[in-house]
Amino acid sequence: MTAPRRARDGLQSVTDAAAAAIAARFGGRARFDEPLGPRCTYRVGGAAAVLVTVDSDADVDALAEVVAAHDLPVLTVGRGSNLLVADRGFDGVAVVLGEAFARIDIVPGGLVAGGAAALPVVARRSAAAGLRGFEWAVGVPGSMGGAVAMNAGGHGSDLAAALVAVELVDLRHPGSRRWVPAARLELGYRRSAVGPDDVVLRAELALAPGERAEAEALIAEIVAWRRANQPGGPNAGSVFTNPPGDSAGRLIDAAGCKGLRVGTAQVSTKHANFIQADAGGRADDVYALMAEVQRRVVAAGGPLLHPETRLVGFTGPHEPPHAPPYEREGGA
Repeated sequence: MTAPRRARDGLQSVTDAAAAAIAARFGGRARFDEPLGPRCTYRVGGAAAVLVTVDSDADVDALAEVVAAHDLPVLTVGRGSNLLVADRGFDGVAVVLGEAFARIDIVPGGLVAGGAAALPVVARRSAAAGLRGFEWAVGVPGSMGGAVAMNAGGHGSDLAAALVAVELVDLRHPGSRRWVPAARLELGYRRSAVGPDDVVLRAELALAPGERAEAEALIAEIVAWRRANQPGGPNAGSVFTNPPGDSAGRLIDAAGCKGLRVGTAQVSTKHANFIQADAGGRADDVYALMAEVQRRVVAAGGPLLHPETRLVGFTGPHEPPHAPPYEREGGA
């Protein structure tokens, strides 16, 4: 079976042999030159050389064998709420967890959620089960897997406060699927030890028993606050992490960046740490606007802001730094 692909910048990581192996194993669940923009909340960005949907542990193990055998770059794509892919695309294998990995099971003392489970759904399910401590996640439009990878948080809490263990697989090492205690994940402010080739398959959370009505009331309060204070539309939430003792949004606003536009991207006029992308816009414009915001904040006497957004496929002299984010709790 042949698979149409295009080389990017003269490179082609997914060779004909690799494409044939993927197509033979996954059939219609492997899509070539698949646009990633529709899978990201920015709704912009290039295509993946190949996108594979895995529906079982056996699928995951099989994909790991192909990735390792052909030395393929991999990118896990969850709900795309913290992801920006360059317009040139990603010349590798984008991995999507299927519905089998969206399962949520209530267990004694907490729950186990698949890596594809949507955080708002997990928050509401836990509240309905009379479990407290995960209400904050109703306002985070990501997946459980992505939340583990970046230690997502908000409203005074984060995933580290409840995480017990995760089931991980390193797609470059077949047979590496295993459960890892949260203590070994080096969870910090918007960071973890989950690597770029790791896929979070499942996560176990410890939650406290409580009143369902109180939990659901807090969820309603969080949803209302988010609607009142944060913009909707094509964005990926907070763009930069908060520096110690300050707010990225305040610094960006103070530097006069609210409403600043580069091409098809604009800093939100509602919340300065959000960037809005125009319909049919360019990921490279969002990226360039991030760099310009960084420059202006520094020029105004502020610190160099570090991106919270996961950036894929960007190169050039104005690339926002990939330094570790500030290691502290903070709001958006």
